Amino acid sequence: MKSLSLKNMSRILVAGVVFSTLLLPVGLPAQQSKPWEQIAVPKLHEFNPHQPKRIQLKNGIVIFLQEDHELPFVSGSVLIPGGGRDEAPAKTGLVSLYGQTWRTSGTEKMSGDAMDDLLESKAAHIETVGGEDSTTIAWDSLKGDTDQVFALAVDLLFHPKFNAEKLQLAQQQEATSIVRRNDDEGEIAGRESNKLVYGADSPYARQTELATIGAVTLGDLQAWHDRTLGGKLIVSVSGDFEPAAMEAKLRAAFEALPPVKPLPARHDAFHDTQPGVFFIDKEDVNQSNVQIVGLGTDRHNPDVPTLAVMNDILGGGFASRLFQKVRTELGLAYAVGGGIGFSYDHPATFRVDVLTKSASTVDATKAALAEIAGLTTRPFTEDELKRAKDDLLNSFLFRYDSRDKVLAERVLLEFYGYPADYLETYKAALEKVTLADLNAAGKKYIHPNKLAVLVVGNGPEIKPDLDTLDLGAVKNVDITIPQPKASAAEEKKQ
Repeated sequence: MKSLSLKNMSRILVAGVVFSTLLLPVGLPAQQSKPWEQIAVPKLHEFNPHQPKRIQLKNGIVIFLQEDHELPFVSGSVLIPGGGRDEAPAKTGLVSLYGQTWRTSGTEKMSGDAMDDLLESKAAHIETVGGEDSTTIAWDSLKGDTDQVFALAVDLLFHPKFNAEKLQLAQQQEATSIVRRNDDEGEIAGRESNKLVYGADSPYARQTELATIGAVTLGDLQAWHDRTLGGKLIVSVSGDFEPAAMEAKLRAAFEALPPVKPLPARHDAFHDTQPGVFFIDKEDVNQSNVQIVGLGTDRHNPDVPTLAVMNDILGGGFASRLFQKVRTELGLAYAVGGGIGFSYDHPATFRVDVLTKSASTVDATKAALAEIAGLTTRPFTEDELKRAKDDLLNSFLFRYDSRDKVLAERVLLEFYGYPADYLETYKAALEKVTLADLNAAGKKYIHPNKLAVLVVGNGPEIKPDLDTLDLGAVKNVDITIPQPKASAAEEKKQ
């Protein structure tokens, strides 16, 4: 028999120690020790974001300058009021097509293709995009190319030349998205649940169709551009520049424009969501995407800081009630979370998402509904309050930890008419939220009987049936993609 080497003897001794450790009684003080709980957590730094310089021209246009010499880059944007919610229903998708065609078409002086080549050679960018309530032109470049790239962006802003071929290309790309919009169950669930909250004809839930994008013409794009360019533009520039020189450059470009014309006031109607269970059958999946939705609120609501804390407690992370109960304890969901949304100028949605196996759809939905209802019956705790505040305040500081992020938020606050110190007052309000505030908010804003449940999943595999949710008869949702009607000339050919 061979003698053991010193190395092998060491291994045996270590293994013996480990094995002996595993056999130690569970209740030993050493095993109860949690040294990480002794780590001192320093107090958060005071929130003092570096504010950009605000300049309002005589014509009403607003300029923000955020000087930052950390890197030799300069970026800018012009935010233009008016977006998809303002387009005619018969031409839904116009603003999206406008955003794409504007940039790819180019200007009288330079085509979009030529602009691509020039910008690529300089590692610079100019982009245009259409959004829900605004359109944007944005640019960025190295410091040495600032003047040239800015001049190109201004030329594109004031002298676009919309091109028929580029519009047709944008329409083809949009049509491809439309015919494939039912491929992904998550996209279906988000789109269709918005309709349940706002109504299918609402400007916040309207759906682009083949017929509506086919109705958009070059004249529509130019008319939209002319209409919105007269609004209150918000120009922002950040990066490595000399403030006085940049201000002079921007004044030269925008100060001679006519006085801005505000958009007409909106009078959108919002109503409580029709409660019930809605189902979309998608037999090529083995899981269900469940959306529990209702009407939310907007940021003008003084209770928003309290609602933000309540959201974190309900579905804001691993320690939230939804996650701990539905996923960790019951093991019924891959992912679960959500809460009350608050947009800047209109009610957002209350939304709780549940991703679960087909077979556990009903149980997971019941568990999530129970946690939502529990916000009105189960008192909040000091531990929940402290954890939620810590989560929000930490994430709040990281959301605005750079000058670019602060600038972007200031632009949004200006666009929606909020005070310049909104971020500071919002943070202060978060810190003051109490248990009494939370309990009152739960009773005031959580209405389980006004929530709709949308399930996108494999019908034959959902057992027990959705009827067992006991929320009324299940309503099937039709997501068939309508085909555009043939023209009179096409019908004659047929």
